[in-house]
Amino acid sequence: MSKIAVLITDDFEDVEYTDPANAFLEKGNELFHIGLEAGKTVKGKRQGVEVTIDQAVKEAEVTRYDALLIPGGYSPDQLRVDPDAVRFAKEFVESGKPIFAICHAPQLLITAQVIQGRRITGWKSIVQDIKNAGAEFEDREVVEDGNLISSRGPQDLPAFIEASLRHL
Repeated sequence: MSKIAVLITDDFEDVEYTDPANAFLEKGNELFHIGLEAGKTVKGKRQGVEVTIDQAVKEAEVTRYDALLIPGGYSPDQLRVDPDAVRFAKEFVESGKPIFAICHAPQLLITAQVIQGRRITGWKSIVQDIKNAGAEFEDREVVEDGNLISSRGPQDLPAFIEASLRHL
């Protein structure tokens, strides 16, 4: 059983949270929702899925978790302006523990300056951002580069979930 941190705020892509979350829970893993404010309820951008934040990112410690899920949508773009969210993402990548990043999630990793020299994929609108950050963009449904597992978007969820579960 792994403890999985989910770094999330408003306007996340609903299915990029719900599908992996359900798959992780079905395998007996625990989810801990990390956001900007503990106790706040954040909502998905399309279906209005509600998630209550368990812990503020400013208090979150990488050592307490086994893996990190970063759903896409507008959530990563909002998180990347918060220094604590950037720190948490950076420390997670540097820890060597698995990071599951889908869609726009690389935006947060770009700001954390942790993808240079890495292989990664993401949503088509951030391809140039990924390249400008020094990473090698691969247009595939899932890219596994060490502890970094990434996918392009909702259409890739089955492959993303399968790869993520392998790394747990």
